[in-house]
Amino acid sequence: MSDSLPGTEVPEEETAAVEPEYDPAAPAPLNVPRTSTGNADVDAQLDRLGDADHLATDGHMEVYEDVHRGLRDALTALDARPGPPGPPASYGQRT
Repeated sequence: MSDSLPGTEVPEEETAAVEPEYDPAAPAPLNVPRTSTGNADVDAQLDRLGDADHLATDGHMEVYEDVHRGLRDALTALDARPGPPGPPASYGQRT
């Protein structure tokens, strides 16, 4: 006895694996090599660019804006860190 309802069986030809048709607009990885910068914040943003490989073109803008914002924040954080101490103050004017 079959568990399927009568008349709902799918012919074997339709269940065979169908190869996807080539679509030039489909998402495709660019395979652009990314070299580590040594800065974890910057490297995380560069890795985020890889997310665009799996999106249609209209989804790239969101990724690019997010990466741009993250890189800008990383640069701003560099400005906020204290730098090396300045040269020692002179002992004043000798006369």
